[in-house]
Amino acid sequence: MKKNKIKILAIGILILLLFLGILEQFIYREITSFVQNPANPSAHDKLFTIHSGQSLKDIAHHLEKESIISNQSYFVLFARFKKAEKKLQAGEYLLSASKSPEQILEVLLKGKVNLYRLTIPEGLNFHEVAALVEKAGFCSKIEFEDLCRNKSFIMESGIKSTSLEGYLFPDTYFFPKLSSCKTIISTMILHFKTIFTEQWKEQAKLLGFSIHDIVTLASIIEKETGDAKERPLIASVFHNRLKKNMRLESDPTVIYGIKEFDGNIKKKHLETLTPYNTYKIKGLPPGPIANPGAMSLQAALYPARTEYLFFVSKKDTTHQFSKTIQDHNRAVKTFQLRKK
Repeated sequence: MKKNKIKILAIGILILLLFLGILEQFIYREITSFVQNPANPSAHDKLFTIHSGQSLKDIAHHLEKESIISNQSYFVLFARFKKAEKKLQAGEYLLSASKSPEQILEVLLKGKVNLYRLTIPEGLNFHEVAALVEKAGFCSKIEFEDLCRNKSFIMESGIKSTSLEGYLFPDTYFFPKLSSCKTIISTMILHFKTIFTEQWKEQAKLLGFSIHDIVTLASIIEKETGDAKERPLIASVFHNRLKKNMRLESDPTVIYGIKEFDGNIKKKHLETLTPYNTYKIKGLPPGPIANPGAMSLQAALYPARTEYLFFVSKKDTTHQFSKTIQDHNRAVKTFQLRKK
């Protein structure tokens, strides 16, 4: 009897092992097929977001719910087999069920997040840049502005100024949707630092200016320029005035110092003393009035060699340049008052 029981038990164990072996092969084939084949070859891309701290199970559940994968349990098993559970990066992704789960996991592991364009034109002040950042959906205007005035953050950024005005380099950037204000601002500052080369730093020293002085001067040039070809000429006027200890008398600096400017500069504005009113103060204002581009920075460092001390708008984006006040007054009558 004992021998029969042992034999039956042995046969039962063999059958169980055989069944488990078949089941294992079936599951293996199922998972392999799941991993290698798209859930829907004709599916379109869709945005998929992984939030910071989200678990693998939650991510898999969300993937299945969005019909990007067909089996969340298999995806979890595969991700754990790949030791990817704690390596999935937060962010917004462009995923599709037309890709296999293996390809989808690779995208999530490499952090191939969807990027959004952010274009910052030359000559905007940091308030205007903040508005563009908010409009693009990255972070609030208030948070951006606060960081641009935050002493600790400015110090960490390596900028010697009381604000980040002038150092938010204008260009086209691409950021993930969940990018923080700090990330965006730091990227712009880093870009500024790559543009402002060691050669430019040496040139600033030769001219007797600090980097901050050059950025300030470049910002004024940027705001005064309508035609790009005139930047070196406009720069020469300001350099010549500084050498002669003359006031810069730049309208854009006055405007920057007005809290609520309505778009119409008046005589009272020119006569109101502010740190930025270069009709009242001599030398450069305390800091930049906008964020200048590379051409204006270069013009501030390498101005044209002229004897010009004045310029006036011709109202066609260009200016009339003059060496004397008499010539300048005649130009004002011709181009501003339309008198001959």
